[in-house]
Amino acid sequence: MADRRRNRRLAIALLAAPLAMGALAWASVPLYRLFCQVTGFGGTPGIAAEAPQAAADAPSIEIRFNADIAPDLDWRFGPVERAVTVRLGEPALAFYRAENLGAEPVTGAAVFNVTPLKAGAYFSKIDCFCFTEQKLGPGESVDMPVSFFVDPDIADDPNVRDVGTITLSYTFFRSDEEPPGDTEAAEQQQAEAGTQAAAAANREQTHGG
Repeated sequence: MADRRRNRRLAIALLAAPLAMGALAWASVPLYRLFCQVTGFGGTPGIAAEAPQAAADAPSIEIRFNADIAPDLDWRFGPVERAVTVRLGEPALAFYRAENLGAEPVTGAAVFNVTPLKAGAYFSKIDCFCFTEQKLGPGESVDMPVSFFVDPDIADDPNVRDVGTITLSYTFFRSDEEPPGDTEAAEQQQAEAGTQAAAAANREQTHGG
């Protein structure tokens, strides 16, 4: 009798463990994303309501823009301008342009990061097209804005004093074929796309000077 109870408890534990691990993994995705946005970990830009006031004598920094597209997305996507120079603390506005080259409407979603990764804690977005999905009809194109600033505190951090250029990277991927409720798969696809964007940006900085 005691052996039967022990076996029942063991069976329940074995069944419960995968469910608990799955729930933890599902919950960890938004928590990890929030952690990255707050700390800048992994080159993830933060989000702010507004930019601080820029001093008239604030130093400037170059912001470069990079764009990539997932292989299954038949879009043309890139920055309208390749680079801008902004003062620290000054709000800036840039545009990316997307065009649907296919014959059917497609909904896309963008993931993003900045490089060098250590600059992520000082790069903040005020508004961005990446906060929502973008749906484009056949042949349709759109200019999409992103407003941002670089925190003036970056000038006081000895770990980033060598940073003279920050690259903001986006990768667009299809979202209209995402299975309903499959949030974990979507988050994994976004993470992989962000890693690819970071690698591309690093290559651009290495070869672009």
